[in-house]
Order: sequence, then C-alpha cells, then structure tokens
Amino acid sequence: MVAPFSGKVALITGAAGGIGHAVACSFAEAGATLALVDRSAGAMSLDGLGDALPIACDLADASALDAAVEQTLARFGRWDVLVNVAGIMLFKPIAAHDAADWQHLLGVNLIAPALLTGHALQHMPRGGAIVNIASIHAQRTSAMVSSYAASKAAMVSLTRSTAIEGQERGIRCNAILPGAIDTALLRDSPNIRSGAEVIDPADIGQPEDIAALARFLASDDARFITGADMIADGGRMARL
Repeated sequence: MVAPFSGKVALITGAAGGIGHAVACSFAEAGATLALVDRSAGAMSLDGLGDALPIACDLADASALDAAVEQTLARFGRWDVLVNVAGIMLFKPIAAHDAADWQHLLGVNLIAPALLTGHALQHMPRGGAIVNIASIHAQRTSAMVSSYAASKAAMVSLTRSTAIEGQERGIRCNAILPGAIDTALLRDSPNIRSGAEVIDPADIGQPEDIAALARFLASDDARFITGADMIADGGRMARL
C-alpha cells in the first residue's frame, strides 16, 4: 500500500517540539519528506523522520523565511504542504503591552504564516494544502493573553482569505483551533501555574491529537474541505 504522502514535501514550522514535532512525526509516518523550521533546529530530534531537512530560522525575520523556502526547493525540488504551527504567547494585561510586544508576537504568530502562505501559493502545485494551527482563543479567550488571542483570530481570517485565493490554483487552506494541549506552552502558562485558570484534566489533549487532524486536512481525503476552522478541544468549548 502506497503511503498517502509518498513523494510529497511538507514544510512544518515550530517542529522542534510540542504540536510541531508531533505533526512532523505524523507526516513522516505517512511517507512525506520534511522541511522542519524552528529557531531550535540544531537541537531537533530527527529520529524516525527520514530524509528531513532541519532549518534554523527566526520566524520574525522575513529574509530568513525566504531562505527557508529556497532551501526547501533547492533540496527537494518541490513543496506540497505547509503546516504553520509555531506560535508564542505573552502573559500581560493589554495596558502593559508596548509596540515592541505587539510587533514581535504578531511577527511570529501572524506575519510569518502569512508570508509563508504567499510563498506557498506561488510554489505549490495543484493539490497542495495549507494547515494553520490557530487556537480556541480565536473565539473565546481569557485575561492576560490579548495579543495571542488577537493573532489567532487573525489567523482564522487569513485561512479563509487564503482558501478563496487558493481555490483557482487548486490549493486548499484550513485552520485547526486546539484547546488545551499538553505542551510546554500550556505547562508554563502563568494563568495555569497561579490557578487563575483551571482546566479539567479530561479537557487536555495530546499533540498527537492535533497532528492527526492536520494530516487529515492536508490529505486527499479532505479534498472537499477548504476555508474551514475546526475546533479540537475535547468538547470543552461546547460546555463553556
């Protein structure tokens, strides 16, 4: 049986850990060749990831993003899937955010995915797919994470616009809105550590849960799905 992503190349950001690494493992298992982008690419585990290309890249640096795309195409000669996973979070009241805070967070969480999406629409063949990892904070959020929530809401809008523009090129784009996922981002959250936000352990998913959905959305099985934003939170939002 031919692996569903055999012969295809997937570029994944934030691939050194958490959801990004789980996505990389899932796509490798399905036969994809990987370009793995992360600031910590030097420490990235490539076990089980085949002929993966690790690319050290500061996502806030537009020229570094351009270089990452060029390295991918130079090494593999094609690019079929983009999964925008990388994201950062600031825990501050809105009034404590300065311009530099907003510029840095939006640079990583929104501008980098938007720039990579622009490259994808230029370089991907028909049948290409883009998956954006947003957050349930795009729809319902809490105190102290205004910039993160705003960036993820914008990512959902970016997804819809990309789906419209990509349709004539045969490229799909969808977003996943994870809930609480067992990653360093969740464990290091001051809201969680202080007890200001309490999450039922039953509502905490694993990175592999999101990776499985990302792989489905990028596959031919999802060929009729584009412009969608799918919540993956164990039902937490339905009960709030």
